[in-house]
Amino acid sequence: MKRSSLFSAVLLAAALPGPAQAADPRFPDWPCVQAKVPEISLVAVWSGPPLDRAMDTWDDDPEIKSLVARLAARRTPLSEAEDAIRTFITGTPEQRQDRATRLFAGLFVTLNRERTEVMNGIERFTRRQRTFAEGIREETQRLRELQDAADADPAKVADLGARLEWDTRMFEERRKTTNYVCEVPVIIDKRLFALGRAIQQALE
Repeated sequence: MKRSSLFSAVLLAAALPGPAQAADPRFPDWPCVQAKVPEISLVAVWSGPPLDRAMDTWDDDPEIKSLVARLAARRTPLSEAEDAIRTFITGTPEQRQDRATRLFAGLFVTLNRERTEVMNGIERFTRRQRTFAEGIREETQRLRELQDAADADPAKVADLGARLEWDTRMFEERRKTTNYVCEVPVIIDKRLFALGRAIQQALE
């Protein structure tokens, strides 16, 4: 590898930013522009009948469990989910309310859990990136020392330089995915709100 390429790798690695300052000091590993809200607020997504009993009984019904899984999946179009909700919420007023509350309770529990798992994954990713960046800085320092040595081994310099370029490229590629994954909790919030609204409209 040419020395100019190695020098470029050193400059790029040296310019890697340190860990971003978290907007909220309570969550130092949260990298997203969006504020971290650990759990979805029930009042923000549901204004229908109370869910107290439904929270404990929704998963007793295999039909509701199956429908919750289908509706919660982001691959299910919202229009299809809304049709399924209208088809499911039928019967007497009491039956419809029971079905509606248990269905939404299941969606609330399921999507809140999924959202928490996504956010935990984002924070694990941040910690790995932080460790990765520190490793690149250490490689950069070793490369500089190796290049400056009077008896520098060209093969070792080339090998370390190639590894540094690869690691730096991988770091940058992984960092580009952050904006996408940061949108996932927001997408889940919006989906739960839309499903809750559809359930309440079917109930009315």
